[in-house]
Amino acid sequence: MEVHVQLKTKSGMFCGCENNPNAEKPNIYVCPVCLGLPGAIPVANKKAIEWTIKLGLALGCKINTLSKFDRKHYFYPDLPKGYQISQYDLPFCYEGKIETSYGPVRITRIHLEEDTGKLIHSTVNGKKVSLIDFNRSGTPLVEIVTEPDIKSAAQAKEYAKKLRQVIRYLDISDCDMERGGMRLEANISLRKKGDNGLPNYKVELKNINSFRFLERGIGYEEQRQSEILEKGETPIQETRGYNAEKDITYSQRTKEEAADYRYFPDPDLPPIKIDAGWLDNIKATVPEPLDAVLGEWESKYNVKPHLAEIIFETQAQMEWLSDLFGKADIAKVAVDKLANMLVHKKIKAELFVDSAEKVIEAYKKETTADEITDNDLKEYIKKALKTNPGAVADYKSGKAAAINFFVGAVMREARKKIEFNRLVKLIKEAI
Repeated sequence: MEVHVQLKTKSGMFCGCENNPNAEKPNIYVCPVCLGLPGAIPVANKKAIEWTIKLGLALGCKINTLSKFDRKHYFYPDLPKGYQISQYDLPFCYEGKIETSYGPVRITRIHLEEDTGKLIHSTVNGKKVSLIDFNRSGTPLVEIVTEPDIKSAAQAKEYAKKLRQVIRYLDISDCDMERGGMRLEANISLRKKGDNGLPNYKVELKNINSFRFLERGIGYEEQRQSEILEKGETPIQETRGYNAEKDITYSQRTKEEAADYRYFPDPDLPPIKIDAGWLDNIKATVPEPLDAVLGEWESKYNVKPHLAEIIFETQAQMEWLSDLFGKADIAKVAVDKLANMLVHKKIKAELFVDSAEKVIEAYKKETTADEITDNDLKEYIKKALKTNPGAVADYKSGKAAAINFFVGAVMREARKKIEFNRLVKLIKEAI
């Protein structure tokens, strides 16, 4: 897998333009550097470098303390210089890992580069044209490349989801896939069972913008390549796109090798030395591992990880929740029930804005039963049973869910919050 992620720094990768790749108007955040005009000199964005290393540290990567930027040459309309400033043999991060339920996926490298402009295919005055918006040109773009450890479309999907979760948790990118903030690419090849080593070809699925499309595209490629191999032929090494409407992949161009890009060190940018002091400062910004946080919440408060993941994304949001859960526990509030109500938006409080005390008070208001006597409840129950003989018959015939119907009917009639188990007990006695 290769995953490209736009970093949300304030300015561009090599210039001072506002970093706003999806601006309301085309070509309003551009300058001689990101337009590739002759004589323009790039200056590397320090924050983008720090965030790239921060991501590497969060994924257990080793860090190259001496790194550099390289020129990657290719000719395309959205790349006005004729080359992209990227990294080749000395990426900032290498040898990391992400655990999936199918096994570990090793990270080969994480490197930093600039994004290209955006091509917009349109019709102007009756003619089909390709327009270019350079607002995206020069956006800091981090690329995460894995080893060939992924054995299925389902594992590829899980890996990509976990990667996005970590990136959002670090708060270095929004990973908005619909707007190109995170683009997924899978390099796919098949080998016979029992074979070792890699096949002598690979097909790249390019620029996929959803996890579902990634899974479906890989599934289609498995079938397509299998049919070619069964004929004794070898699939063409190429780049392909995915058509979601037809659920097929289609050829875009033959695949380049590294030599085709004619990499060499960018002479306008000096090598980057990451000294011990700078690295320590970056390490200090890396939060507690996400899995460790979720595990702690489960052991202390019985908050299930899959539920907690729905509530928050960033480190700041995690810290807000940790504070809330701790204070709720002290206040003798069932934290797992509180988390469940937060997920289902059943508490009248604003997440990550209101104080923990306000959220706890709102929870208590929603869950505290109103004062009402058993005798009063029995009158409401008697009325509900009398007007719904069919539901009574359903319950007597073994349909236990009919009890919930009566609970709802009594609560609507009484217009009060009543403790569920108490009400169920009285209804069963009445029936």
